This record gives sequence, structure tokens and C-alpha cells, in this order.
Amino acid sequence: MNGRSKNGRSNNKAWFLIAGLIILIIWVYPCLAASTHLRDRVIEKTLDNGLKVLVLERHQAPTVSIYLRFRVGMVDEGGKGLAHLLEHMLFKGTSSVGTKNFSEEKKLLAKIDQVGQKLDSERKKGKAANPKVLKELEEELKSLQKQASQYVITDEMSLLYTENGAVGLNASTGADLTTYQVSLPSNRIELWARLESDRFANPVFREFYSERDVVLQERRQTHESEPLSKFWEQFLAVAYILHPYRHPVIGWEPQIEFLSKSQMEEFFKTYYVPNNAVIAAVGDIRAEEFFALIKRYFGLLPRQDHLPEDIATLKEPPQIGERRISVHLDAQPQLMIGYHKPTLPSREDYVFDLVDAILSTGRTSRLWRRLVEKDQIAVRVNTANGMPGARFDNLFMIMATPRYPHTVQEVEQAIYEEIERLKTEKISDRELQKVKNQLAGEFIRSLNSNAGLASELSYFESVAGDWRYIDTHLEVLDTITADEIQEKVKKYLSEENRTVAILVPKSGGGGK
Repeated sequence: MNGRSKNGRSNNKAWFLIAGLIILIIWVYPCLAASTHLRDRVIEKTLDNGLKVLVLERHQAPTVSIYLRFRVGMVDEGGKGLAHLLEHMLFKGTSSVGTKNFSEEKKLLAKIDQVGQKLDSERKKGKAANPKVLKELEEELKSLQKQASQYVITDEMSLLYTENGAVGLNASTGADLTTYQVSLPSNRIELWARLESDRFANPVFREFYSERDVVLQERRQTHESEPLSKFWEQFLAVAYILHPYRHPVIGWEPQIEFLSKSQMEEFFKTYYVPNNAVIAAVGDIRAEEFFALIKRYFGLLPRQDHLPEDIATLKEPPQIGERRISVHLDAQPQLMIGYHKPTLPSREDYVFDLVDAILSTGRTSRLWRRLVEKDQIAVRVNTANGMPGARFDNLFMIMATPRYPHTVQEVEQAIYEEIERLKTEKISDRELQKVKNQLAGEFIRSLNSNAGLASELSYFESVAGDWRYIDTHLEVLDTITADEIQEKVKKYLSEENRTVAILVPKSGGGGK
């Protein structure tokens, strides 16, 4: 006899449950409290020119993370690639950074612009272009670029940051926003203010034509030659018929090829203005000192009193029937399904955060258990709420890769069966609470680092219009009921509201 009674096993089980509850209380509830307490810790200020500044002091280490976001992205230029190219160009320096002699360089830049415009005009003629004229202009442009290069200090801005201990220097362009970020020692904050204010007050778009070629090459390498990127582009072009979310962030090649410097300069003057920007700083920083620094360096930047009406306010017409596309590429079979839905901060968006977790977060999620483990018809399945952006109504996405020899059609049918379950069978209290706890943990972990918190503060201030979305997010999630999930799934995850894309391997084979 082992001496362990039935009661003993029950007691052990009870202790495990108690221990689990203690861990939950230790982990989740302080996290919830930390999130809620942001409203008492974040200090905000808006300059007279409209620049919004958010500061959260954390003095555990002598570093600070700073995010500068402009509320401008691909949607504001309709897929031309202007926003992305501009982000590249803003690393080229200013009239005082990135140059050995700007007065001499400036003369050459003017000549480069004249020749570059003539070359573009001739190229636009296509087959009617004069080969001799093209060759002469190309040679002249190349010669001028070589002369101008003697004045360029390549990557001087990045080097200044690196030499002063900065890490994580980066920039990114999305459908909705453009972001410039860095983490650096807190005694180097003034260096950041000087460099960034200069970047946005006195940019010099040197090496424009060569950088445009770099972006074209990037487009060919990461989109034209990358099957999944091409698949995604084709999907979006079908899912949206009017809204600019239908375009790729990098732009389409025929438009990138002829982007002009004057277009980019006008785009910069229109959108890179203080009342269209948010700065968030988190770390070893004194709020009032930082505000004074921002006012000194950014306060004289002129506001744009009449920002253009969003072209993205063109509302996507309601979908009234399934849209379906087959894309033939040299790649493994893939499936994409998207459903139109409202964006944040609508209640529907919170609901689909939960649906996302129910269907594909972790190995205990419904789609993973059904498609990957039980039926073994897929090697990968995941969902995503809020694609391809969040400033405007977006998509709830489901993506899957069939397991050979199973087909895309088998996977698609199994997904619809799981969606039907959500419509007809109310989710249990236990499962609902589990996914709410998962989301709480994930959300709080994203706020653990200075950079993570600066990112979230600046993102939600830019997209949702208020950084306090962070504080209320978990509170609202907790009010979502099983009935509400069932109702919204029935309303939005319908056949007439879905777009389906199937990647068909050119060479044929399994999963076609």
C-alpha cells in the first residue's frame, strides 16, 4: 500500500488549484493594476503648434526610449509609395548633418534635379523615347551624382546616435503611420532633440534618384520575388475595391519608378507637421525638463492648420457577396480568408480580439486543435484581428497552410465548420475566461519594456486618438459576454462578407 489515500490525492489537487490561483493573482492582477495606473503616471502636454507629447517616468535604469510617430502612411497617398520612400530619405541628413559642404553640394543637387526630371520625362514616353537622349541624360545624371557624393557623409545621423550609446534606432512605414524610434542613455536626450528637430525642420533629400532605385529593388526582392508577399497584395486588391487599404505600403512598381522629388517634398510639407505628430518618451526622464526641451527644439515648427481631408475616409462599400481569387505562384498552397469589420475603439473590435484568441492563440485554440492536431490537415493556421491597418475599418483574417496531401478546400471547409460552432454553440465561461486571461498577459507583457510602452502610448494616441485606450482595453474586454461573441460572429463572419484567396502552385501538386 502506497500510503496515499483518495483524500490525499484530492488535497493535492486542491493545493495545485490554490497555487494556480495564487500565481494568477500575483501575475495578472498586478498587471491589470499597472495598466490602470498609467492614467495616473502618464503626463501629457500639447505645444502651441499642436505637437502632442507623452511622458512616463521610470527611473530603474539610466535610459530612455522615445517614439516619434506621424499620423501618415500609405493610406494618405493611395499606394504610390511616397510615404515609404520619404521615410528612407529622412535618413539622408540635413543641411548640417550628412554633408561636408552644403553650399557647394546644394548647387549640384539643383543640377541633379533638373537632369533627373528630364530623364523621367523621356522615360515616360516608353517605346517612343529617344535612345540617344536617354543615354546622354543617364550619363549626365551619373556624372553629377558622382560629383555630389564627394560632399556626402554617409549615415552620419545614425553614426552620431551609435557613438552616443543609442540602440534600436529604426523607422517604419505602415498603412496608417510612420514611426521613428530610438533608445539611448538619458543624458543624451538633448542630442535626440537636436537631431530629430533638425531632421524634420531642415531635411535635405540628397541621393533621391539612387534611393528611389534602392526602393524599386526592395520592391522586386521582397514583393515581386516573394510569393507570400505577392499573394497578400493580390488578396488585399480583391478584399477592398475603393479604400486605399487595397494598396501595398511600399507602392506599386510603375508608380515608384516615376515618383518625383517635388511630389515627395509636397507630401512632407503637408503631413510632417507638429499637429500631425506624437512623441512618447518612457524611462529615466524628468517630465517637466523634457517638455521644456521639446518646446525649445520643436516649438517653432509651424503647424498645418488645414490638413487635407483623408482620402482614406472614402468608405469601403458594404460587401454583398463572397469574393474569391486564385493566385498561381511558385509556392506551397496557402489559404487566406478575410471578413470586413469595424476598427477600434468600436466594441466589435474588442469582440474580435477575443475571437482571434479563441480560434488561434496557442496549441489549445480551436483551429489549432481541430486542423493541426486532430484532423492533421494543416501544418499552420492562425488568425489576426485588424488587418491591414487600424485607422479605418479593417479585416478579421484567417490564414492556413494545408498538410500534404490534404487540399486547401478541406482546410477551408474545416475552418467554416469551426466558425459555425461559434455561431451555434455558446462559448463556455471557462474558455472565455481563459482567453481573457491570455490577452491580459500578452497585453501587459507588451508594456514591460520602456520601448514597448512608448510604442503603445504613441500608437494608440495616433490611431485611437487617445493613449488611454491602453487603460480601458482590459476593462472593456472583461465586459464582453458569450452572447455578444455569438452575435458579432453571426453578423460579420458571413459568406457574403468574406474574401477568399487560394495560392495555387504553378507546378501543381498537393493542396491545389
